[in-house]
Amino acid sequence: MAKSNTRAGILGHVPHKQPERWFEARRAQNRKPATYRCPLCGDHLPALSEHMLIVPEGDPSRRRHAHTACVVAARRAGRLPTRAEWLRTQPRPPSRWRRAIAWLREP
Repeated sequence: MAKSNTRAGILGHVPHKQPERWFEARRAQNRKPATYRCPLCGDHLPALSEHMLIVPEGDPSRRRHAHTACVVAARRAGRLPTRAEWLRTQPRPPSRWRRAIAWLREP
């Protein structure tokens, strides 16, 4: 079986798992001489270089290091929505007024 060139990174397909709904992204700089792999493009991040941290759904245990240019490109393409952007797409819960009216109408 031929090996695929695509990497299943932070945005890739993981079986039996819902895709990440939103991300936090912030600037970071390596404070240790470690090399990371960008989950967006698959290339290496040089040690001690400026880059960004991507945190899916605010879970720091799943944070990933990525190139700044890759994060900017993914944000522009709409693949890394922030929590505020994701919340704007969600249906709003009914207001207290509507819940009260519905409660009064119940038999």
